Amino acid sequence: MSEMNQPVLVLNANFEPLNVCNTRRAMGLIISGKAEMVANGRGYVRTPRSRYPRPSVIRLGYMIKRPRARVKLTKREVFRRDNNTCQYCGYQSSHLTIDHLVPRHRGGGHAWNNLVTACPACNRRKGGRTLIEARMTLLRSPAEPPASASYLFGRYIYDKEEWAQFIEGW
Repeated sequence: MSEMNQPVLVLNANFEPLNVCNTRRAMGLIISGKAEMVANGRGYVRTPRSRYPRPSVIRLGYMIKRPRARVKLTKREVFRRDNNTCQYCGYQSSHLTIDHLVPRHRGGGHAWNNLVTACPACNRRKGGRTLIEARMTLLRSPAEPPASASYLFGRYIYDKEEWAQFIEGW
């Protein structure tokens, strides 16, 4: 990955994590005076006339008021919520499917509380039936994951230890 495409954590004026952008966008915000660098740990960006520290974390100079973030309902997020584990038998794998607790042809919606991760064998066993009809039970009942900063940005902490102090606690 190019050094200008590396991820940068963007904080609100009150240090609340807002977003992750690339280094190019972060440098533009810093140079235009809209943000300040909070953490540098990546060396420098050199231009013909000068060199700038390459940011890892930036803080906006003004407050952004926005509604609380929600986790988008996608296949990847369902797998992440269920920790890549079949919710019927506990099998952990990267080759899993999504199962509707109440099948869609029976009026089951595409919602957090109706979707679980299932291995192919359990998904075939359940088929187009409900849990009671298939005589199956869940390991954990499905719910929408909390949209905390640690859930939204936690996957970056493994590579970027300097972000942990800004993400934890929100």
